[in-house]
This record gives sequence, structure tokens and C-alpha cells, in this order.
Amino acid sequence: MNNLIEKHKEEFEKTISFFQEDITSLRTGRVSPSLVENISVESYGVNTELLQLAAITSPEPQSIVIKPWDKSILADIERALNQADLNVNPVVDGDLVRLNFPPLTEESRKELVKILHKKAEDSRITLRNNRERVKEEIISLEKSKQISEDDRFGALKELDELVKEYNEKIKQIGDEKEKEIMTI
Repeated sequence: MNNLIEKHKEEFEKTISFFQEDITSLRTGRVSPSLVENISVESYGVNTELLQLAAITSPEPQSIVIKPWDKSILADIERALNQADLNVNPVVDGDLVRLNFPPLTEESRKELVKILHKKAEDSRITLRNNRERVKEEIISLEKSKQISEDDRFGALKELDELVKEYNEKIKQIGDEKEKEIMTI
């Protein structure tokens, strides 16, 4: 039974990893290059993540500077940033692009926390869906007489404990991010 749950443990880990990566794009008091790293830029006829086209730095708490490796794609980067719904206008300054973010207001912080809670709930739903798939697999093993009723009860208990553990991880990660967002 442990093999069955261990086999599916990777799916639970992927859910946690996705949640952690997903919330890096949520802005806290200090802007981070991760806000723009994954923006898709159409250049040279293909879509490429900004991270692969430019050096991205945050020299000040409220600004990001993007310096493309190839200056000829500066207009492409500016266009992609305008379309990215960052609520800030990119400023081309010679051979680089500056993004100056206004400080977060109390209202915007609360909006970000709402988005964070939605992302956390989406991750919990994914965990529940994974749990249901594994549970169905355990029940079908019992029906096909490959495991006993006691094994099924033990496996389901172990599965519920595992899901509880991952839900706690999501809560902990979300609480830390919420604290970052609400810190002025």
C-alpha cells in the first residue's frame, strides 16, 4: 500500500511547487524581478520568456530595470510589458526599460491577499482531486481482491494524513506570503 501512495506523492509535491511558483508573481512591499521574468515576449518570430532575453534587476524597492541582451528587441519587450497587465507603464531609457511601481495601498494589499487566498484554494482543490483519484484506485484494488479490507482502511487513513500534511504546507506558505504582502 505504501507503494501506491508513494507513487502518487509526486503529484502532491508538484501541487506545492506550482503554488509556490505561482505566488511569486504576487507583489509584496518590494518589487521583485519574478514579477516580470515569465512574461512572454514575441521576438524573432517566436514567443520567449523575458528572463531569457534580458537581465532583470531591482535596483530600488519600487522599480525594475530590464536590459535586453539584444537592443533591437527593446520595442518587443516594451510591447509585451504593456500587454502584461502590470498596471504600470514601461519607460524606455536608452538601451533599457524601467518599470516604476507605485507603493502598495492598503486596498491593493487586500486585493493581493484575496488573489493569494484564491490561489491557495485552487491548490487545495488540486490536492483533493489527487486524493480522490488515489482513493478510487485503492477501492478498485479492494474490489479486485488485490488488497484486504484492512489494507484499504489503512491506506485510506495514510492517504488522509498525507493530504492533511500537504494542506498544512499550503496554509503555511500562504500565511508567510500574506505576511509579506501586508508588511509595509
